[in-house]
This record gives sequence, structure tokens and C-alpha cells, in this order.
Amino acid sequence: MDVDPGRMEELARRLNESPAVEGAYVKPPAEPATVLDTRPTDQSASTTANFRSRQHYLDAAPVGIDADYAWSLPGGRGAGVKVIDCEWGWNSTHEDLKANNIGLVGGSSSANDHHGTAVWGEIGGDDNGIGIKGISPDSALGASSFVGQSTAGAIKKAADSLTAGDIILLEIHRRGPNGGGGGQQGYIAIEWWPDDFTAITYAVAKGIIVVEAAGNGWENLDAAVYNTPGSGFPTGWKNPFRLANPSSGAVVVGAGDPPSGTHDRTISPWNQPYVDRARCGFSNWGERVDAQGWGWEVTTTGYGDLQNGAHDQLYTDTFSGTSSASPIVTGALAVTQGVLKAKGMPLMTSPRARTLLRQTGSPQQSATGRPSSQRIGNRPSLKQLIPAALKQWVWGRTLSYCYCLTTSQGAWAFVKDIGWRRLHSGTADGISNMFTVCCNQQSTAGQVNVLMDDRYIYAIMQA
Repeated sequence: MDVDPGRMEELARRLNESPAVEGAYVKPPAEPATVLDTRPTDQSASTTANFRSRQHYLDAAPVGIDADYAWSLPGGRGAGVKVIDCEWGWNSTHEDLKANNIGLVGGSSSANDHHGTAVWGEIGGDDNGIGIKGISPDSALGASSFVGQSTAGAIKKAADSLTAGDIILLEIHRRGPNGGGGGQQGYIAIEWWPDDFTAITYAVAKGIIVVEAAGNGWENLDAAVYNTPGSGFPTGWKNPFRLANPSSGAVVVGAGDPPSGTHDRTISPWNQPYVDRARCGFSNWGERVDAQGWGWEVTTTGYGDLQNGAHDQLYTDTFSGTSSASPIVTGALAVTQGVLKAKGMPLMTSPRARTLLRQTGSPQQSATGRPSSQRIGNRPSLKQLIPAALKQWVWGRTLSYCYCLTTSQGAWAFVKDIGWRRLHSGTADGISNMFTVCCNQQSTAGQVNVLMDDRYIYAIMQA
């Protein structure tokens, strides 16, 4: 509800007196989860250079996420995957954001469009030989704005515009119970508020992956203060930052340092030395945080500190915050979905994406005053993430054909709607047993559950 600011608390109190109301509460204003970095380079140019060599977050692990590996695979550029960014403003006419831009699905774009433009560039900047290159350049990029919509309403609008396997990114944080000091201190991930939590779970239940910035509040999300519900929260509310409690299912992303020497810099604007994959000092941390991306020194579209001039030709070297970290994880998930889609494999859900990001990647490192026990998770490595995503149980399928050679270990089965896979049991006599199951199920058109990847069937059982 939109209410006169002077009447908010009174109206919430009156609503909570009604037995028809489960909860009514006042939410603090929200902001983009970025950190101001004002170090200028300010190069004006009439023709844009190629800045790919400055996008080290694309490089091989552990420095980057191994984007080149993904791009070498069918579907590894994110084709067929839609990503909707939820925040405030975007420049949809930027020279590096034209190829796969589907525009707004809800709300209106703010005139202050640098932040959203930078996010779009990281995820899906055009592969056109100039400027930057997005992690998932063939994915379709859309937006659902918080201008003209509530945060929960914008999330739901995005979810209703997508299908299972697509991705929503939440580029937002809000002042939490420890807020009220200077700047963004105490700002936290928005799933702590019940309406936003409900909107996220709605999207996740549709099979959509939701990626959520952990926030730049310098906060330990495991702190006991987050167990206490806000005034007016519904009676059954439980702290979503606790893994033992009901989860929104979103992938929560923290911010980690880039390697020392990135862009010839060894220290952050806040005078903390860069230690690759150590927690950025501002980044929230805790058991709820699933993965990290670069929190400083991100080269992308917008702002104008790397290249200034016309609005459609602005580029930055210094995008930062959990705002810059979250699109890196989003892009990694988008190309992984593209590979799965190209190979006919089931797409990741948001909970499976969380699990795989925790099981793979380049480990978090410690820095002075920022130990790895302050969890922000691993930096994604697509050389690990994609093979892990491909190996999965596929449920309730039929086998169209079976085939074997007279030589040892030479047997194949055709999984309907997926294709041929070689049987690979790992034991000397296992192939014969697996092939017998395959033939029996194929002859009776019975359904099977199969553990498989893009090359092999590792286990098979009757459904």
C-alpha cells in the first residue's frame, strides 16, 4: 500500500488490529546494492575500443569464471534463456545492449539508468567486437522496474513473464534492524521481509532461478538480531537467513575481492588490500550466502569512468558491490542453462543451482580481518559447474532403443527426448546388468530413472 509517510505506523497498527489481517508492516526504502567508486580514468572516444581484455572476471579460474570454456560448448552462450533484472533504470539503446534486449515487462525505467545498464552489460553485453562482452551474450535481457511497482509486485511481474529455467536477478537491498548508521551499513537481502520472501518463493515454485544480492551492509546474517520479526510481521514468520528455517530458494550472492593488480590497482577505495576471493569489507556474510562474484573493478557498460561521451557509449572499470557480484553469478547460471537446454537435459531449478554453486567453484580466501569463516561462498568456475549440472538423475523416461557391441563395455541406450548415451557402470560386470535392465524396459515401454550426463548413463533403475 502507498501511504502518506506520516501515517504509515498508525495505519499498520490499525490494520494489525483486524482479525482479517495476517500482518501489516512498514518497509524501509530500498536501494541498488552498489558501492560508490569514484576513481576516474575518463577517456572520451568517438569510436569505442574493445575492452574485453579488462574483463578479467571472464578469465580462467580461479581469477575468473572460465567463460571461454562455456562459449566453446553448444548452448554455452545462453541461447534460449531469458534473464529479467529487477531494479530501477536501464539504457536499452546502449550500443552494447541491442542484440537480445526484450525491454521492460513491468514498471517504468528511471532516468538514472547507469546501475541497471552496468548489470545488463555484465550478463548479456553484445558480442560485437567493441566495448565489453557479456557472460551470456545470447540470452534475452529484460527488466521489471521498482518504479511504479512494489518490490514484491515487480518480482511477481517478472516471474509471470518467464518460464521454468529462466532467471530473475534482484539488484536491491534494504535497511535492516541494524541499519540507521551511515550509508548502507546494516542493509540486508530483501527476502527478510515477508512480502518479498513470498514473491521469491512464487518465482522459485515456477521453476525460475532467482539470484539475490546479499547486500552491502557489513552484516553477519547469522546474527541473532535477524531471528526477531519486524513489527507487524505475520505470526508464523521465521528468519529466512537460517538454513534450518523455510527457504525462499533464491541464490544469495556475496562480494569478493578481485586479484591484486587488477587494472593496476592493489587496494580498494576503502584502503583494504585486494586478496583474491576474500570477502569485500562491505559484503554481508553468513551461512545463507551461496556464492560470490567480483565486488570491485568490474568492467561493463554505463557510468563513463572508463569511456565518457555520448550516453549510449559509456563504459566503466569500477562497477562494484554485491550489485556487481550478483550479475557474474547470474551470467554463469544462464550459460549453464543454455548448455543443458542445447543437450536436451532438464534445466536447473533454483535450489539445484544453490547446491551446485556450493559444491563447485574456486574457494573463498581469507584476508586480514576478513577470515573465510565469514562465508560468502565460492566464485563460480564454469569448467566445474557445467559438468556437475549435466550429471543428474532424469526421472520417468522411456528408452526408445538399445544397442551393444560384442566387445566388452560397449553398450548404449537412447533416452527418449534426450538421445543416445553410452552405459558406464564403473564395474567389470555392471554393463551387462545395466543393459539387461535397458532391454527389459525398452521392450515393455516401461519408465526408468537414469543417472546420466551428456555422454554416459551411470545408473538406471525401474521407475
